[in-house]
Amino acid sequence: MTKNQATEASVVEDAPALTDGFQLVIDALKLNDIHNLYVVPGIPISDLLRMAQAEGMRVVSFRHEQNAGNAAAIAGFMTKKPGVCMTVSAPGFLNGLTALANATTNCFPMILISGSSEREIVDLQQGDYEEMDQLAIAKPLCKAAFRILHAQDIGIGVARAIRAAVSGRPGGVYLDLPAKLFSQVMDAAEGAKSLVKVVDPTPAQYPSTEAVDRALDLLKGAKRPLVIFGKGAAYAQADETIRSFVEKSGIPFLQMSMAKGLLPDTHPQSAGAARSLVLQEADVVMLVGARLNWLLSHGKGKTWGKPGSKKFIQIDIEPKEMDSNVEIHAPLVGDIASVMEVLLKGIEGSPLTPPTDWMATVAARREQNIAKMAPKLMSNASPMNFHGALGALRRVIKERPDALLVNEGANTLDLARGIIDMYEPRKRLDVGTWGVMGVGMGYAVAAAIESGKPVLAVEGDSAFGFSGMEVETICRYNLPVCIVIFNNNGIYRGTDVNPTGGADPSPMVFVPDSRYDKMMEAFGGVGVHVTNPDELYRAVSEAMDSGRPTLINAVIDPAAGTESGNIGSLNPTSSVRKMPS
Repeated sequence: MTKNQATEASVVEDAPALTDGFQLVIDALKLNDIHNLYVVPGIPISDLLRMAQAEGMRVVSFRHEQNAGNAAAIAGFMTKKPGVCMTVSAPGFLNGLTALANATTNCFPMILISGSSEREIVDLQQGDYEEMDQLAIAKPLCKAAFRILHAQDIGIGVARAIRAAVSGRPGGVYLDLPAKLFSQVMDAAEGAKSLVKVVDPTPAQYPSTEAVDRALDLLKGAKRPLVIFGKGAAYAQADETIRSFVEKSGIPFLQMSMAKGLLPDTHPQSAGAARSLVLQEADVVMLVGARLNWLLSHGKGKTWGKPGSKKFIQIDIEPKEMDSNVEIHAPLVGDIASVMEVLLKGIEGSPLTPPTDWMATVAARREQNIAKMAPKLMSNASPMNFHGALGALRRVIKERPDALLVNEGANTLDLARGIIDMYEPRKRLDVGTWGVMGVGMGYAVAAAIESGKPVLAVEGDSAFGFSGMEVETICRYNLPVCIVIFNNNGIYRGTDVNPTGGADPSPMVFVPDSRYDKMMEAFGGVGVHVTNPDELYRAVSEAMDSGRPTLINAVIDPAAGTESGNIGSLNPTSSVRKMPS
């Protein structure tokens, strides 16, 4: 080695270690215990994703950004940590935005991270590649939106996004990362110091003593009390406290669809099979992580019996939720775990009088309705109707209570909510507050990734069409997902006709007798075609036990469905001319 070479080598050895924007984003996420990314690769995030995988993160690549976003959102619901979706700029960002808005509406913690074009060109509208002011577009649709321009701010920017997503009422956050950020270089030691580990983003928030006393007084004076659990109660993961409160109080309970399994649907205090009775007749209703939105008829109308006949207690961390539709007589503002803790202590110190007569009335109606439904669920007709098919799947879940159930559709969703019993919390994942189609495959992928458990995705044929290409993703990652498509050849029913008699089909029908199972076979998964409930039960049981990616095409009578399922009033019919059905 020459003297000059030795000098050059010494300079290289003495040079400070460097890091860049790519590495700092990865380090900031890992520092905060975020290890799964749901993504669609492309400029300018491809190298970031390669590096993240090399660093040991699990990078799950989808075929469409909306599905990746839905996966991140439901991961947030399941784990109480923000699920992270990464997309490319402009069109990719816009595709992910629907999932971000849906996450915010459903109160799922999620962060959408999108690459973007350079600020100086975007702001002057000079026509950069995929030019768009993404931050401005995202702001109205999420809890918070941030842009990071300098590598030294990556740590604080990621921390702010995490805290915003999970604190208070959870929701979606947008994080904008311009392409130039990734290549910025800084001293590695200084970069490490710039990272922020988020501490206590969701501190316990207890209600006042006066608020607790007010609620307990209402419960003590109630003759026909009712507790309604929403998905916020499931998200809280206060399962044992909730169970103890219900059983010590003796109060009947209803579980909204994504709260099902907080207590088993077969619990003796469950009023799920007597829903109409308890909503009409209850005199005091306690809402736990449930909102009086359209899913509960806004707390008004004939669903709720005589106007003014009941008083409401509501537990929610968001004060503005109170009195949103009707008067809340006892608001309890705080996180659900803390509020339920103090309520449980309150009834242990001063026990409630069990509403035995009321409980007997509820139990009698429940058993009557269960007996009335039983013959429908036992049907083995071919082609199947919805009740017979769901009866078969009900047996599957009963035998595998730790499996996760993903559910979307019209009739497929509406009827499954009431028919398929759940036994453990956070096992039922469905469309939630907005009621949107297209969440199914994203949810199924994340459910399998986050839980490691088998997943049963029950899809209407229309609903499946929004995200069906993700069967390739399921096969590529060899996930234990069994998809059942209720195939009745169309939307609601497959029997609509073109009223003009023209060659075009009705907009409500699909290709008759489609074989969705062949799609799964095309990607190396298992495809099965079934025509009766017994075949369906056997096929799903085998798929769930095998853990292999499976798609079951379940032939449903095209005439079996009803318009808009159980929410027909939301789909107005023309008063001028009623189309044939």
